[in-house]
Amino acid sequence: MRILRFYSFVVVSCMSVLAQRDPVLKQINLPHPYYYREMYLPQLTSGPSAAAWSRDSKTLYYSMEGSLWQQRIDSPKAEELIAGPGYNYQPDCSPDGRWLVFTRYDHDALELWALELATRRARQLTAGGAVNIEPRFSPDGTRLAFVSTSYHGHFHIFVGRFQNGELSNVGQLTAEHVSPLPRYYYSRFDHEISPVWSRDGSEILFVSNRGHIHGTGGFWRMKAQPGAEGHEIHYEETNWKARPDFSPDGTRMVYASYMGRAWHQLWVMPASGGDAFPISYGDFDNINPRWAPDGSKIAFISNRSGNTSLWVQSIPGGAQTEIVARSREYLRPMGQLRIRVLHPDGKLCPSRLFVTAEDGRAYAPDTAWIAADDSFDRHERAFEAHYFDSNGESELKVPSGRVEIGVMRGFEFQFERQRVEIEPGKTTEVEIKLRPVAWKHSEDKWASGDVHVHMNYAGTYRNTPAHLVEQAAAENLSFIENLVVNKEQRFPDIAYFSTALDPASTAEQIIQHSQEFHTSYWGHLGLLNLTRNLILPGYAGYPNTAAASLFPSNADVADLAHDQGALVGYVHPLDELPDPAKEEITNELPIDVALGKVDYIEVLGFSDHKSTAEVWYKLLNCGFRLPAAAGTDFMGNFASLRGPAGLNRVYAQVPPGALDIQSWLRAIKSGRTFATNGPLLRFELGGQSPGGEVRVAAAQTLTLTAAMGSIVPVDHLQIICNGRLARELPLSTDRTTAYLEDRLTIDRGGWCLLRAFSDRAEFPVLDIYPYATTSPIYINMPGSRWTIAADAQYFVDWTSRVIAGAQSSGLWNSDEEKQNVVRKFDQARRIFEKLAAR
Repeated sequence: MRILRFYSFVVVSCMSVLAQRDPVLKQINLPHPYYYREMYLPQLTSGPSAAAWSRDSKTLYYSMEGSLWQQRIDSPKAEELIAGPGYNYQPDCSPDGRWLVFTRYDHDALELWALELATRRARQLTAGGAVNIEPRFSPDGTRLAFVSTSYHGHFHIFVGRFQNGELSNVGQLTAEHVSPLPRYYYSRFDHEISPVWSRDGSEILFVSNRGHIHGTGGFWRMKAQPGAEGHEIHYEETNWKARPDFSPDGTRMVYASYMGRAWHQLWVMPASGGDAFPISYGDFDNINPRWAPDGSKIAFISNRSGNTSLWVQSIPGGAQTEIVARSREYLRPMGQLRIRVLHPDGKLCPSRLFVTAEDGRAYAPDTAWIAADDSFDRHERAFEAHYFDSNGESELKVPSGRVEIGVMRGFEFQFERQRVEIEPGKTTEVEIKLRPVAWKHSEDKWASGDVHVHMNYAGTYRNTPAHLVEQAAAENLSFIENLVVNKEQRFPDIAYFSTALDPASTAEQIIQHSQEFHTSYWGHLGLLNLTRNLILPGYAGYPNTAAASLFPSNADVADLAHDQGALVGYVHPLDELPDPAKEEITNELPIDVALGKVDYIEVLGFSDHKSTAEVWYKLLNCGFRLPAAAGTDFMGNFASLRGPAGLNRVYAQVPPGALDIQSWLRAIKSGRTFATNGPLLRFELGGQSPGGEVRVAAAQTLTLTAAMGSIVPVDHLQIICNGRLARELPLSTDRTTAYLEDRLTIDRGGWCLLRAFSDRAEFPVLDIYPYATTSPIYINMPGSRWTIAADAQYFVDWTSRVIAGAQSSGLWNSDEEKQNVVRKFDQARRIFEKLAAR
């Protein structure tokens, strides 16, 4: 058997040196992997994810649960064709009906395989560790087109000869092209994706962003010969999921489009390009269309029920029929697993479950939303962790043999593990009782929340407020700030915005629809508790659009939000410490802090926590009071995500009694908070807790109480005062708890806080490393100079860089716009100059 080897171009980030968690499929050399990984690459789902027709148009082959299945469209029975190793996706059937080609995720790569349907024997077609996806047979079955990252880690189309289950003479069809366009979410290297053959086999239709800034591009056709020139036949903003397919007669094509709306539906247009129109409708996604060989119907994947499902629509006519696998014939002996999760009080309670069988694959109930971690430690496991939410009781089919179960419910309960043996044809029942994290917490009430959630963001599933409540309940999370935001042209959750709390809220989980203002030039803002309206357009600085101008600045947006009584915060601020002496900077954070526009900062977020903290400390050292908050940037309808909800959460000290979002928001604004991705903190100094102020006339020794409890070991528990280590505190033998009552000498004004962190990642905290910090306790000592001039000068240099960039930019509608913004920025610079001169 001959295997084509496509060696991948591997990019190793500096974070790989610091921690053992590396991104999933890190050989892809493109920016913003959380977008293409979810929206383009195949993901593990309990429902169908991609389908292909048999040549007689009576049977569908599809991926589900990481296996390949076949099912007649007039039958409720699905038959498993191949079940591993690894996860199998994206089948395509040869015109003679003999072969299925598909892509398999295993050994940190996606490789192409061929399955001979008559013998059920699988053969590997490619090797070398690249990402090879979207295989499509030519009409005569002798050639295979597919997308590969084997050239420099970028998505390009390759074509090879297919014969008797072997792939040979593979060549790159689309050449690499570097674009001069100012892209942000997409690479400067053009990509080509989603190939499909013309019905005569002479041309390839594909999607490419050549010549475009936003989206994944328009539709192109080219001769199926290396070196041939392609031409664009239709442009609209696509977003990874268009996946066109020709009608059998070659006159039309069907594809998924969200043109003018928030969700993908099926559209058709002439095969040579032209005007398109929809053939399906709804506030949900219909994607991955495949036209049947007899031309009478189109199969597609829908998320109308929330989870993925397989449908067939008649052409013409429009009748839609769901293809449901009501019975499943598995290749291996299977057993039933019933899991009950109990609260310490003995009652069923929601939780998050990890279930992994002896084959290394993840399993979930038939209707569960499976979610995948975005990174993992290759020394710990062969695949990224997968999990699903449970309402307290779950039942699922798993292969016989050993099964590992993990149970998590936020950070106030221990992570529980259990191993069971599954017998074929039998039901195994498991009951797991949660244990609270033991630590000496205060008697005050602290309520947790995530200030950065996106309920829907162009992902695999279709989320609703009711389901978001379930996701929060599984994480023991009280408050959810669903930030309505655009995904390029779309605003997926804009219809849910209201100035009232969402009616799906319960006494234990409260949802508020707020906004993320999405200007990447100045930095993204969280706008919590808007009392009148969303601020639209929800972004500035989008090149080649009517919102290309850098106006409004974030300071202007903050004024608009504060006029509505909202809280304004900087979200996922920094991945590394900026160096104003060496690099261009456009982030407006210190300017807006100096101008009094910022109410909180996501000290924990989709960024590097220590780099963010270093800038935060410098701002605190300039005398600004800036509370700590935390937001996951959780994409609630993603199957591959940075998550779950509350991965980064903020605890705020609230009055006893029923949960109230206004009290919680006031607590955040006043700094009565700690932010965490695992460790729970208690910190009191001089009788004050975070957000409080200790008044002293001179140097003094203050009473100190510090405590920590954590679901994972931590390496450091530290008191930081004025940006410097004041004391390293002792930890328990297992490094999960600490308690100290002592005294701390304070010899100057300023601030102190408590922080905990590990030097490396620790499962099941699905973040770069465990980290937690309180907001500061402020020390008021009259006559004590504690502002650090070097930190103030750092921000003089930072703001000067921002001002220089604003002055030189041509992205303004008028000079008046520019001068108004620059005047505000210069005001902030003068504030820092005065502080630096002290």
